[in-house]
Amino acid sequence: MDITRQGFAVTKKQVLIGRRHFLLGMGSFVGTDALAIASRYGHGKNPIQVTAQKSRDFSVAENTPLRNRAAAKGLIYGAATQTSILRSDTKFATRFAQECAMLVPENELKWKMLRPSLNSFDFTRSDWLANFASKNNMFFRGHTLVWHKSLPEWFKARVNSQNAEQIMLKHITTVVKHYAGKIHSWDVVNEAVFPEHGRADYLRNTPWLKFLGPNYIDFAFRVAAQADPKALLVYNDYGLEHSTPNDEAKRTAVLKLLERLKSKGTPVQALGIQAHLEGEAPFNTKKLRAFLKDVADMGLKIMITELDVADNMLPKNVLVRDRLIAGIYEDFLSVVLDEKAVIAVLTWGLSDRYTWLRDRKSRKDSASVRPLPLNAHMERKLAWYAIARAFDKAPKRGF
Repeated sequence: MDITRQGFAVTKKQVLIGRRHFLLGMGSFVGTDALAIASRYGHGKNPIQVTAQKSRDFSVAENTPLRNRAAAKGLIYGAATQTSILRSDTKFATRFAQECAMLVPENELKWKMLRPSLNSFDFTRSDWLANFASKNNMFFRGHTLVWHKSLPEWFKARVNSQNAEQIMLKHITTVVKHYAGKIHSWDVVNEAVFPEHGRADYLRNTPWLKFLGPNYIDFAFRVAAQADPKALLVYNDYGLEHSTPNDEAKRTAVLKLLERLKSKGTPVQALGIQAHLEGEAPFNTKKLRAFLKDVADMGLKIMITELDVADNMLPKNVLVRDRLIAGIYEDFLSVVLDEKAVIAVLTWGLSDRYTWLRDRKSRKDSASVRPLPLNAHMERKLAWYAIARAFDKAPKRGF
């Protein structure tokens, strides 16, 4: 299938669908539940206020796709997806090519899917995605080279302190060289920080830490840089956005890690902020801005790598819920995009039809979750308009 960016034309039907959905989202406001939820965002000093008032305007001037709106400001917009979804759902594939300028393999480049055995690699599914991205004028992104999860069944029996370094070296070198010249960026190390484990260096107790010690992170980045000097090398983590004590501790720990890596010359070039936002949790404008500035001051780029909004604790009413979710998207991105070190915004999925939150954070009332820019019918929701507005208002980056 070859769905080209150049070949995309907005039809009158698409405009009407988008307009109709926007008007529905601006419809009657069911106040009691929404105001109760919105008031919960008032904790902390100078919090971002997520409003659900009927007067809040999520309209945009044109029907331009998100990829084009982002590109106009020197940004990249994209999303994660899977080979099986793109191959089986033509409508989704078409919408993905229209809206996204970067494709992130959700699972295909993780060890469990890529390494059927200790001595073999299977690039069949990830190559299909790389080819889809190339045909549709998209960047291709690598997720992830080193992680403590999604490991193959053979890992526990075959990997130990004596061979772990050689196995990591072979994996990173083989995979990164396979996509050298075709990849925009790699999540070289994913989720290595976990203050709750009580270590002085804040690192998570993982098999890699057990076998190789804390220098495994530096080692992974150096191997990746040697295999592909042109790819952007990223440290990626979650829990960095909200105003909870855990997120505050995580921000401090990640900054400490990045400082240590930079001090020893580790070729880390960017921080990936996953931004799996919780619909009911507060986040603080001042603290978020300060954290982003601290990262940028190290000379690092920033990517928002896995953005979505969990709505399992929000009201069931779809009009209320969609407005709250849209408000969270726009308010978060309005702060994030003010920092010019931010170069990309990637949502963890594009359509509510395919979201990990359906299983991981389902609703007790059995209502369908609605965390992404498009609904299950591939129509634009208020969340899409909120992201579009944030791109439109963002300061332009240098080209």
